Amino acid sequence: MKSITALYPLLSTPQNVVITMHQKPDPDAMGSSLALAGLLQQLGHEVTVISPTNWPGFLNWMEGCKMVIDYEYRKDLAEAALQKASWLFCLDFNTLPRTKHMAATLQQLNCVKILIDHHQQPEETAFTYGISNPAKSSTCEMVYDFITETGNGHLITLGMAESLYAGLIGDTGSFRFPAATAAVHKMAAHLKEVAGFNHTQVHDHIYDNFLENRLRFIGHVLTNRMEVLYEYNTAIIAVTKADLLRYDIKTGDTEGLVNYPLTIQGIKMAAIVIDRDEERKWSFRSKGNVDVNTFARKYFNGGGHFNASGGRSLETLQKNVELFKQALKENQTLFQ
Repeated sequence: MKSITALYPLLSTPQNVVITMHQKPDPDAMGSSLALAGLLQQLGHEVTVISPTNWPGFLNWMEGCKMVIDYEYRKDLAEAALQKASWLFCLDFNTLPRTKHMAATLQQLNCVKILIDHHQQPEETAFTYGISNPAKSSTCEMVYDFITETGNGHLITLGMAESLYAGLIGDTGSFRFPAATAAVHKMAAHLKEVAGFNHTQVHDHIYDNFLENRLRFIGHVLTNRMEVLYEYNTAIIAVTKADLLRYDIKTGDTEGLVNYPLTIQGIKMAAIVIDRDEERKWSFRSKGNVDVNTFARKYFNGGGHFNASGGRSLETLQKNVELFKQALKENQTLFQ
């Protein structure tokens, strides 16, 4: 994989571009994709944004979101755009399987593939150009760097700034996580200066835009599905399929739920496993020196960041909980 800086001189030549992200995109994945699309369109490129799956409804306010193609819903349209692409930007994921059913097509595409991502252990051989920097707070921060380093900071529009800021607060926990460096705060300030967006409104869109059923669902799972394992300074939430159906839970409604147990005094790791139709999905969060990236990779076919990662399993929900507890026993010194 060549350095992404080698791509900079090529930006002046218009291309057929597709931008894609990981399945079930969050504010960082969608925000970085839409902001990059806004830049490339201004530079004269033909741009299509494709999501491997549907996305949370609370992202629909983002400028350009209504033009994003859902691969699972409009596969014919998405495939046509992919086959025509001369450049493929891959944002907020670093291995092709993170695009679910799109992965096989992406693997076969004979085009320039460009990675912009901040997760650990990238599949570098899959990309022509790229940058992978786990020290960055978010892919939105990296797209902002891309825009400014190519001398195009003046092209940041209101919509682009809002999208970048949404991803920034999403992945830094509204600036409370360690990744919220001085550079992150300077970025936020610059976005305010160049675009003058309403940051309160962006927060409202992301965090105060749900239905009553979600709040009742959260109360239910915290009361009935959370188990606190003080001997490991860990808490786990196991959400059944019946829970999802009872409260009519949609994509995005479980976003952030894994963080709640970390507010308990002494808890260093929180985990949530959700019984989805095709598999069981894991999310892990931690504090301090508890490495959930390695934990997720070793036990649950996942990975991500040192303090935030995900995983998946085809085993039953009950079996997953048993495997999790066994993994805690095998790594009990990690949580002391």
